[in-house]
Amino acid sequence: MIVRLSGDIDLLDFFIDVSQIVLADIVLSGDNALIIGMAAAAFAEKERKQIIFFGLLAAAILRIIFALIASYLISVPGILLLGALLLYWVCYKFYLDIRTFSKENQPTNDSVSGKVQEKNFKSALITIIIADVSMSLDNVIAVTAIARDQIYLLMFGIALSILLMAVFATVIVKILTKFKWLSYFGLGFLIYLSTEMAIDGFKQIQPYL
Repeated sequence: MIVRLSGDIDLLDFFIDVSQIVLADIVLSGDNALIIGMAAAAFAEKERKQIIFFGLLAAAILRIIFALIASYLISVPGILLLGALLLYWVCYKFYLDIRTFSKENQPTNDSVSGKVQEKNFKSALITIIIADVSMSLDNVIAVTAIARDQIYLLMFGIALSILLMAVFATVIVKILTKFKWLSYFGLGFLIYLSTEMAIDGFKQIQPYL
């Protein structure tokens, strides 16, 4: 006999759905955190905290917005392909940033002028926000597919993804500032994710071609 939580929802299905959402969040929130962490690692402590904060804030807002229109987003042909193209642009931006970052011994305020720093700070935030659009879209679509019409599971998935991003981003920044060469591995992983999303996006629009 299966223990019932309420109505037609049984305990086994509930734990399966929660487990799938947690797994999806760990993978997809880790990707988002990697982007935020890579962008923040090139800055001094003060700017680094600001970039992480604004990056997480943007990701949280976008996830909430996408969650509200998730059922519509899933039905839009080519939405994943658009997300992949955005991620490819982010990869290119990170490649340029990593080259500069790798040449610096210490990411301090004294290494560049105030105007250049301000420009780089704004550029980093723009890169993160664009990446957040793509990664938040991917995350919400994945969680929505698992949660289906169960709103409480969708809200749980969104809240968990934001929490995981905060934890992962902080850890990633510490690792990348200590081992700068690892940024290239992070870049390679992002290119892989972009390609995977592009393939899924192409499959999504293939019937319409």
